[in-house]
Amino acid sequence: MIIAVAVFVLAVVGNFVAAFATSTQQVTAAGGAVVVPWRWSDKTSFFELAIPAIAVGLVLYALEAFTADPTLSAWLAELGLPGWLNTTITALVFLLMGGFFAYLLQRAPAALFEWLIRWSFIVIVGVIVAFIFFSQFAGYGNAGIVGEMAKQFLPVWLALILTFTLSIIFKRRLGLYGKLFDSVIGMIGFGLVMFWVFTAVFVGIFDLVGTHDPLAQISGLKNQPPGVPMPEGEAGFAHYLLGGDNLARDIFSRMVEGSVIVMMIAPLATLFAFMVGITLGLPAGYYGGRLDTFLSFLANLILAFPVILLFYLLVTPEIIATGLPNYMAMVLFIFPLVFFGVLIHSRYRNQPSKDYLILAIVLVPLLMLYLSVINQQGSPIDFWPLDFFDIPGGILVVFVSVVFVNSPTVFRIVRGLALDIKTRDYVAAAQTRGERPWYIMLWEILPNARGPLIVDFCLRIGYTTILLGTLGFFGLGLPPESPDWGSTINEGRKLLLIYAHPALPPAIALLSLVLGLNLLADGLREESLKD
Repeated sequence: MIIAVAVFVLAVVGNFVAAFATSTQQVTAAGGAVVVPWRWSDKTSFFELAIPAIAVGLVLYALEAFTADPTLSAWLAELGLPGWLNTTITALVFLLMGGFFAYLLQRAPAALFEWLIRWSFIVIVGVIVAFIFFSQFAGYGNAGIVGEMAKQFLPVWLALILTFTLSIIFKRRLGLYGKLFDSVIGMIGFGLVMFWVFTAVFVGIFDLVGTHDPLAQISGLKNQPPGVPMPEGEAGFAHYLLGGDNLARDIFSRMVEGSVIVMMIAPLATLFAFMVGITLGLPAGYYGGRLDTFLSFLANLILAFPVILLFYLLVTPEIIATGLPNYMAMVLFIFPLVFFGVLIHSRYRNQPSKDYLILAIVLVPLLMLYLSVINQQGSPIDFWPLDFFDIPGGILVVFVSVVFVNSPTVFRIVRGLALDIKTRDYVAAAQTRGERPWYIMLWEILPNARGPLIVDFCLRIGYTTILLGTLGFFGLGLPPESPDWGSTINEGRKLLLIYAHPALPPAIALLSLVLGLNLLADGLREESLKD
């Protein structure tokens, strides 16, 4: 600890010297010599500060780990704090020290600051990769709690490595997606998002990653801290890696199982909302007039409702008993059929045989899927004998609610883009060729609006994830025992002052996914503007 603090103090003093030297530099401007201002935080992004802060924190943590007593962790242990809380406080202290170091380093020359950011990023990635790699070969219990979790995520790491390798090799052939790998922010966001996507796939389909049944309760493990061993005679994994919750369920398994629910609802619900918004927004912006006035009024009417109140009304048992969510699903879920039908017909209208063949190939399976989705046993809509699957009632209600709330916003975005693009020369050229309005909307306007729509799609998945967490937190829609992140956070927050570990993992998971989606959207926005 003493060595770490000494290094930190020397670094602070050195940066004050660098700041003083930088402040005396002169540059020539239109009016003469001007003093170069110090680089304060209003000119530096949070990302630029976070990268060196984490790197310095890792260095200080390593120094503390290899230094003899007295150390910060040893002092905290003497206070009687649990091991996991001791480690967390130590990491936070060093991270704050690294943040202060990075803040002071803004005053250094710009080239030095940029060099630090670049190498800090390399150090962070290197440390993470090295830790994940070496933890795979450590014996059970030798890699610590984080190391054992890294072992459980081995299929996810392999899938990420394969995805990044192939994407970087063939990025020049992959259009906008390939250009994403020219942006550091975009790659970080993509990595965070795909981490949870692959986790959901391996948990939901292959039953990997998780260590226990997320609903199983094991006597004696109620509110136990991370790393608690299983009682004698219990089969399965030897420990609760992240501890037990107030019902003695494995927090780690519930966290990874929660990703399945998020990935099952958020992207698909956002995609359906885009189908609704595009199908209604394009004609509203292109035709204008009374159609635009009527659809815009409906959109504004829905948006006037507070989102949480609207969700609460839609998922209450009394509203569900009336069958309203089922009728809404019947209306909203037909828009993909309309979209693909009009898309194909507008393209192949002059080739009837090809048109009808493609329509049949695409629309017949979609129609069967549509009827299976809206048909629910015991609901007001229960008429289709060939019901291939049943969606749990709670998930269907949440899905419909998310689509209904997001559709008006997508409608307004698409309408605004259509109003702008319909005045372009290539649209006038298509009109001169005699193209039909729907062809112009779907094959001229929509492709040229793809950049803003792709960015908004990523951001909207993040909003939807937060909405799902909010619903779960308030106990709306999904059953109480559901391992979704919102419900898990809600259960953990009741004892947050006594036991912090049940609420933190799902909260960090939710934060990391939404952060990844926002960084991915930023990267896509930068590359789409260059395109």
